[in-house]
Amino acid sequence: MIGFHKRYFLLALLLFIIEFIIGADVHDAIIRPYGGDFLVVILLYCLIKSFINTPVFKTACGVLLFVYIVEISQYFHLVSLLGLQNSKTTKILLGTSFSFTDLLAYTLGILLVIIIENVRHSMKNF
Repeated sequence: MIGFHKRYFLLALLLFIIEFIIGADVHDAIIRPYGGDFLVVILLYCLIKSFINTPVFKTACGVLLFVYIVEISQYFHLVSLLGLQNSKTTKILLGTSFSFTDLLAYTLGILLVIIIENVRHSMKNF
């Protein structure tokens, strides 16, 4: 079950670099707010699959549940409740503003993961 999967790791690394570029250099109304959220769930999925061989659907649902919890924590201002509002790192990791469109972007990202994984699995068995 535990092992290193190079393809997932390289994809996670690539997605991390893309996320970093988006966060540092992109200041638009589409890519930064939605593209980053869409890609972050794929990044998290690939990171998990890099080290643990878990079922696709369970892993995808676990990632989606995790990001939903993080997003909902923003609605309740968890960063402020924890007294971490002055921590730039915490604000970057947990976020500070809830958005339904973020939930949609996360969901669409995970749906893409499930579709791609199912197609890959079908191609192996073809």
